[in-house]
Amino acid sequence: MKILHIDASMGASGDMLAGALLELTPDPAAALAELNAMGVPHVEFSAVRAVKCGIAATRLSVKVRGLEEHEYDHSRSGADCCHSHQHRHSHHDSRHGHRSLEEVLETAGGLAADPAVKKSVEAVYRDIAAAESRAHGKPAGEIHFHEVGALDAIADIAAVSHLMHRLSPDLVTCTPVDTGSGTVVCAHGEMPVPAPATAFLLEGIPSYSSGLRGELCTPTGAALLKRFVAEFRPQPLMRVSSVGMGAGSKDFPRANILRIFSGEAEDAWDVAKMLKLEFETDDMTGEDAAFAVERIFAAGAKDVCTSPVSMKKGRPGIRFSVLCREEDRDAALRAVFKHTTTLGVREIACARHELRRRAETVRVAGTDARVKTALRPDGESSKAEFDDAAALALRDGISIFEARARIAAARS
Repeated sequence: MKILHIDASMGASGDMLAGALLELTPDPAAALAELNAMGVPHVEFSAVRAVKCGIAATRLSVKVRGLEEHEYDHSRSGADCCHSHQHRHSHHDSRHGHRSLEEVLETAGGLAADPAVKKSVEAVYRDIAAAESRAHGKPAGEIHFHEVGALDAIADIAAVSHLMHRLSPDLVTCTPVDTGSGTVVCAHGEMPVPAPATAFLLEGIPSYSSGLRGELCTPTGAALLKRFVAEFRPQPLMRVSSVGMGAGSKDFPRANILRIFSGEAEDAWDVAKMLKLEFETDDMTGEDAAFAVERIFAAGAKDVCTSPVSMKKGRPGIRFSVLCREEDRDAALRAVFKHTTTLGVREIACARHELRRRAETVRVAGTDARVKTALRPDGESSKAEFDDAAALALRDGISIFEARARIAAARS
């Protein structure tokens, strides 16, 4: 199984991700020509060699009408975007041309790219727009993007989407993300790092600040990680075959690079150390047991199941088997003793072999549906989340089978 593992210990931005992915392609020059052939309006891609703290890396340069975004802003004095080393996203200002979200999506839809690539570009930009909407307290349709910033961001997103599609990894993992610290100057004034939109995009993603001053993770970088990364974790067991390094544009005391490791997994699954908590009761109703199972799950258990057993004096009983990680043991035990009638619990150390999985959200007839894919040794198996399939079936008056078929079709 092919794995890409991203080292985001210096944050993430679109140009850094694209630069690292470009280095991983068998023929970077051909891949660069493909990016320019996509037809992002007024945009020219080029690969720039950069050295950061003595380490050579590639930065994907995006020029709009012959200028990079920071040059565009500087040449007009009075910039309209966040001035930081990688921030490729901008806000409303009446001095420059602007594009609405629908205009941006229309541009993305017109790219000369694989349908899967265009779908990724549109999804990532919708996520950015939703984050900006929350940050500014306005509907996404009312958010306007500086024309140069919008084209620059589309270019970064399209480049990463195309290169990911070209490399076709089975699994993408990433370390927790360093956001940086301090403030960033924007048209609206000084904003904290991570910027508000970035903070919203990083919800659910492990992140931290090492204390390095500056914006390390941009909205575009965060949105791309959200789209393509299946697991945020330390590097999995893998045989690394190549390393791609993408450079940021600013210099720091640490090498401002993002690394992506490409290689093959040793196995198609991970092994996790677990604890099994087991006990029986003979004085709980089925309803009581069902409620207890829900509460034990809510306490952090990874799996809870029950089975009928025959207890002393032939009394029928219920056996509870709870699987949890060691760090969740105390919370699981509290839930067990609070919501069941047991007086004691057996604890057994064990291991769980877990197939690697990835989750994605697809758009089906105006609604979102979640799909989970298990990466099996001989291929993949995907399944729509039942609640989302059921909601679609009820809304449209169709069977659950038809709802699942529609979700599967939306993925293809």
